[in-house]
Amino acid sequence: MDVAAADLPERDLYKLLVNTVLPRPIALVTSCDRAGRVNAAPFSFFNAFSHAPPLVVLGIEGREGQEPSKDTLRNIRETGGFVVNLVDRALVPAMTVCGIDFPPEVEELAMAGLDTLPSRAVAAPRIAASPVQFECRERVSLGLGTRHRTLVIGEIVHLWIRDGLVDEQGHVDVDALDLVGRLHGADWYVTTRDRFREPRKTQADLEAGAAAPPEKEP
Repeated sequence: MDVAAADLPERDLYKLLVNTVLPRPIALVTSCDRAGRVNAAPFSFFNAFSHAPPLVVLGIEGREGQEPSKDTLRNIRETGGFVVNLVDRALVPAMTVCGIDFPPEVEELAMAGLDTLPSRAVAAPRIAASPVQFECRERVSLGLGTRHRTLVIGEIVHLWIRDGLVDEQGHVDVDALDLVGRLHGADWYVTTRDRFREPRKTQADLEAGAAAPPEKEP
Protein backbone atom coordinates (compact mmCIF):
# COMPACT_ATOMS: atom_id res chain seq x y z
CA MET A 1 0.00 0.00 0.00
CA ASP A 2 1.36 3.41 -0.98
CA VAL A 3 -0.97 6.37 -0.62
CA ALA A 4 -0.94 9.97 0.56
CA ALA A 5 -2.92 10.52 3.75
CA ALA A 6 -4.80 13.39 2.10
CA ASP A 7 -6.11 11.00 -0.55
CA LEU A 8 -7.78 8.66 1.95
CA PRO A 9 -11.35 9.12 3.16
CA GLU A 10 -11.40 10.09 6.84
CA ARG A 11 -12.92 6.78 7.97
CA ASP A 12 -10.37 4.72 6.03
CA LEU A 13 -7.49 6.69 7.51
CA TYR A 14 -8.93 6.21 10.99
CA LYS A 15 -9.14 2.44 10.49
CA LEU A 16 -5.55 2.24 9.28
CA LEU A 17 -4.24 4.25 12.22
CA VAL A 18 -6.09 2.37 14.97
CA ASN A 19 -5.16 -0.97 13.41
CA THR A 20 -1.45 -0.17 13.19
CA VAL A 21 -0.62 2.03 16.20
CA LEU A 22 -0.89 -0.83 18.69
CA PRO A 23 -1.38 -1.21 21.56
CA ARG A 24 -2.59 2.17 22.77
CA PRO A 25 -2.74 3.01 26.49
CA ILE A 26 -6.16 3.93 27.86
CA ALA A 27 -6.98 7.01 29.91
CA LEU A 28 -10.26 6.82 31.81
CA VAL A 29 -10.58 10.55 32.41
CA THR A 30 -12.66 12.05 35.21
CA SER A 31 -13.51 15.74 35.09
CA CYS A 32 -16.12 18.02 36.59
CA ASP A 33 -17.79 21.30 35.71
CA ARG A 34 -18.07 24.41 37.87
CA ALA A 35 -21.17 23.00 39.56
CA GLY A 36 -19.28 19.85 40.58
CA ARG A 37 -21.03 17.48 38.18
CA VAL A 38 -18.64 14.65 37.34
CA ASN A 39 -18.02 13.08 33.94
CA ALA A 40 -16.00 9.95 33.13
CA ALA A 41 -14.87 9.00 29.63
CA PRO A 42 -12.21 6.66 28.17
CA PHE A 43 -9.66 7.83 25.60
CA SER A 44 -7.19 5.70 23.66
CA PHE A 45 -5.65 8.65 21.82
CA PHE A 46 -3.55 9.21 24.93
CA ASN A 47 0.02 8.88 26.14
CA ALA A 48 2.73 10.24 28.40
CA PHE A 49 4.60 13.03 26.65
CA SER A 50 7.36 14.12 29.01
CA HIS A 51 8.68 13.54 32.54
CA ALA A 52 10.25 16.98 33.07
CA PRO A 53 7.75 18.50 33.28
CA PRO A 54 5.50 15.44 33.68
CA LEU A 55 3.02 15.76 30.83
CA VAL A 56 0.24 13.66 29.35
CA VAL A 57 -1.59 14.23 26.07
CA LEU A 58 -5.25 13.58 25.30
CA GLY A 59 -6.72 13.59 21.82
CA ILE A 60 -10.41 14.52 22.09
CA GLU A 61 -12.78 14.30 19.15
CA GLY A 62 -16.06 16.12 19.63
CA ARG A 63 -19.55 15.55 18.40
CA GLU A 64 -20.15 16.91 14.92
CA GLY A 65 -21.78 20.34 14.92
CA GLN A 66 -21.65 20.90 18.68
CA GLU A 67 -19.57 23.36 20.66
CA PRO A 68 -18.27 22.79 23.25
CA SER A 69 -17.87 19.37 21.79
CA LYS A 70 -17.37 16.91 24.65
CA ASP A 71 -18.22 16.97 28.33
CA THR A 72 -14.58 16.21 29.15
CA LEU A 73 -13.26 19.12 27.11
CA ARG A 74 -15.91 21.52 28.38
CA ASN A 75 -15.13 20.57 31.97
CA ILE A 76 -11.39 20.99 31.46
CA ARG A 77 -12.02 24.45 30.02
CA GLU A 78 -14.21 25.37 33.00
CA THR A 79 -12.07 24.03 35.86
CA GLY A 80 -8.60 23.61 34.35
CA GLY A 81 -8.08 20.12 35.71
CA PHE A 82 -8.78 16.44 35.18
CA VAL A 83 -7.69 13.02 36.40
CA VAL A 84 -6.26 10.24 34.24
CA ASN A 85 -7.28 6.92 35.76
CA LEU A 86 -5.36 4.02 34.22
CA VAL A 87 -7.34 0.89 33.38
CA ASP A 88 -6.46 -2.60 34.60
CA ARG A 89 -8.12 -5.81 33.49
CA ALA A 90 -10.70 -5.74 36.30
CA LEU A 91 -11.79 -2.21 35.38
CA VAL A 92 -12.47 -2.92 31.69
CA PRO A 93 -16.23 -3.76 31.96
CA ALA A 94 -16.96 -0.54 33.87
CA MET A 95 -14.72 1.44 31.51
CA THR A 96 -16.82 0.33 28.54
CA VAL A 97 -19.95 1.59 30.30
CA CYS A 98 -18.28 4.98 30.76
CA GLY A 99 -17.67 5.00 27.00
CA ILE A 100 -21.40 5.02 26.22
CA ASP A 101 -22.55 8.33 24.74
CA PHE A 102 -24.94 9.24 27.57
CA PRO A 103 -26.77 12.58 27.70
CA PRO A 104 -24.90 15.20 29.77
CA GLU A 105 -27.24 14.82 32.75
CA VAL A 106 -26.43 11.08 33.15
CA GLU A 107 -23.59 10.22 35.55
CA GLU A 108 -21.35 7.64 33.89
CA LEU A 109 -19.74 6.61 37.17
CA ALA A 110 -23.09 5.77 38.72
CA MET A 111 -24.13 3.78 35.67
CA ALA A 112 -20.83 1.87 35.80
CA GLY A 113 -21.05 1.28 39.56
CA LEU A 114 -17.75 3.03 40.24
CA ASP A 115 -16.88 4.79 43.49
CA THR A 116 -14.69 7.89 43.62
CA LEU A 117 -12.15 9.39 45.98
CA PRO A 118 -11.27 13.08 46.39
CA SER A 119 -8.21 14.45 44.63
CA ARG A 120 -5.64 16.66 46.35
CA ALA A 121 -4.82 19.20 43.63
CA VAL A 122 -7.77 19.28 41.20
CA ALA A 123 -11.53 19.44 41.56
CA ALA A 124 -12.24 16.22 39.65
CA PRO A 125 -12.40 13.05 41.74
CA ARG A 126 -10.39 9.87 41.22
CA ILE A 127 -11.80 6.43 40.44
CA ALA A 128 -11.16 4.26 43.48
CA ALA A 129 -10.86 1.03 41.47
CA SER A 130 -8.10 2.37 39.22
CA PRO A 131 -4.59 1.20 40.17
CA VAL A 132 -2.94 4.47 39.05
CA GLN A 133 -4.39 7.98 39.00
CA PHE A 134 -2.72 11.13 37.69
CA GLU A 135 -4.15 14.45 38.82
CA CYS A 136 -3.52 16.86 35.94
CA ARG A 137 -3.80 20.57 35.26
CA GLU A 138 -4.29 21.80 31.72
CA ARG A 139 -1.12 23.33 30.32
CA VAL A 140 -2.31 24.05 26.78
CA SER A 141 -5.03 22.91 24.41
CA LEU A 142 -4.70 23.00 20.64
CA GLY A 143 -7.78 23.12 18.45
CA LEU A 144 -7.20 21.14 15.27
CA GLY A 145 -10.11 22.45 13.26
CA THR A 146 -12.20 19.65 11.81
CA ARG A 147 -14.84 17.92 13.91
CA HIS A 148 -13.78 19.92 16.98
CA ARG A 149 -10.67 17.84 17.49
CA THR A 150 -8.56 19.10 20.36
CA LEU A 151 -5.16 18.11 21.71
CA VAL A 152 -5.05 18.65 25.48
CA ILE A 153 -1.66 18.71 27.21
CA GLY A 154 -1.94 18.26 30.95
CA GLU A 155 0.74 18.47 33.62
CA ILE A 156 0.68 15.77 36.28
CA VAL A 157 0.62 17.54 39.64
CA HIS A 158 -0.14 14.58 41.91
CA LEU A 159 0.20 10.81 41.53
CA TRP A 160 -1.63 7.98 43.24
CA ILE A 161 -0.50 4.36 42.91
CA ARG A 162 -2.19 1.46 44.67
CA ASP A 163 -0.39 0.29 47.78
CA GLY A 164 1.80 -2.74 47.20
CA LEU A 165 2.56 -1.96 43.55
CA VAL A 166 5.78 -0.01 44.17
CA ASP A 167 8.68 -1.37 46.22
CA GLU A 168 11.20 0.56 48.31
CA GLN A 169 13.48 1.03 45.29
CA GLY A 170 10.66 2.58 43.26
CA HIS A 171 10.18 -0.46 41.03
CA VAL A 172 6.62 -1.09 39.86
CA ASP A 173 5.19 -4.62 39.88
CA VAL A 174 3.84 -4.56 36.33
CA ASP A 175 2.29 -8.01 36.64
CA ALA A 176 0.22 -6.94 39.63
CA LEU A 177 -0.55 -3.65 37.89
CA ASP A 178 -2.21 -5.64 35.07
CA LEU A 179 -2.89 -2.68 32.78
CA VAL A 180 -4.63 -3.13 29.44
CA GLY A 181 -4.16 -1.42 26.09
CA ARG A 182 -6.50 -0.81 23.19
CA LEU A 183 -6.15 -2.90 20.04
CA HIS A 184 -7.99 -2.93 16.73
CA GLY A 185 -11.72 -2.79 16.14
CA ALA A 186 -14.33 -1.77 18.66
CA ASP A 187 -13.68 -4.28 21.41
CA TRP A 188 -10.19 -5.79 21.32
CA TYR A 189 -7.72 -5.20 24.15
CA VAL A 190 -4.37 -6.58 25.30
CA THR A 191 -2.70 -7.03 28.69
CA THR A 192 0.98 -6.58 29.54
CA ARG A 193 1.60 -10.22 30.40
CA ASP A 194 3.28 -11.25 27.13
CA ARG A 195 6.65 -9.48 27.18
CA PHE A 196 10.18 -9.87 25.86
CA ARG A 197 13.44 -7.99 26.32
CA GLU A 198 15.77 -6.51 23.75
CA PRO A 199 18.75 -4.80 25.46
CA ARG A 200 19.77 -1.35 24.32
CA LYS A 201 22.96 -1.21 22.29
CA THR A 202 25.83 1.25 21.98
CA GLN A 203 28.09 1.87 19.02
CA ALA A 204 30.74 -0.17 20.83
CA ASP A 205 28.33 -3.10 21.08
CA LEU A 206 27.71 -2.96 17.35
CA GLU A 207 31.42 -2.73 16.52
CA ALA A 208 32.24 -5.60 18.85
CA GLY A 209 29.50 -7.69 17.30
CA ALA A 210 30.73 -6.98 13.80
CA ALA A 211 34.28 -7.91 14.74
CA ALA A 212 33.37 -11.16 16.49
CA PRO A 213 33.65 -14.30 14.37
CA PRO A 214 30.40 -16.06 13.62
CA GLU A 215 29.51 -18.92 15.93
CA LYS A 216 29.59 -22.39 14.42
CA GLU A 217 26.72 -24.74 14.75
CA PRO A 218 27.43 -27.66 17.07
